[in-house]
Amino acid sequence: MLKLENQLCFALVTAARNVVAIYRPILEPIGLTHPQYLVMLALWERSPRSLADLAADLALDPATVSPLVKRLEKEGLIARQRSSADERRLDIGLTEEGARLRERALDVPRQVMAAVQMDIDQITALRDGLSPFAGRTAL
Repeated sequence: MLKLENQLCFALVTAARNVVAIYRPILEPIGLTHPQYLVMLALWERSPRSLADLAADLALDPATVSPLVKRLEKEGLIARQRSSADERRLDIGLTEEGARLRERALDVPRQVMAAVQMDIDQITALRDGLSPFAGRTAL
């Protein structure tokens, strides 16, 4: 059992690294890194939203998401503004340019499926098979 090739953690870390490497050349033409793409996906689903809400959906700490938000803001894709409900809170929302970028990203999933030679059903089954590990902090 104590062989590297038998370890679930090693298989998952290696797979995650390889998946990100697959996304890199697909996202490069639209000007996003993989972490930035995840932030944009969340904002394309719902915008505006607070940093804490965005971080929770991404399963990351706000301190990890904050530099991503700042970079995307610098690139003109998102804007931070005071919440109308609570002036102490900054909401993160899409700019017009950020909303338009969604159209350019529509082909990303198809390109990823082609790169890994899997169809939507296979991708869905793989993703769903990982659900026992999603949201857990420790086993």
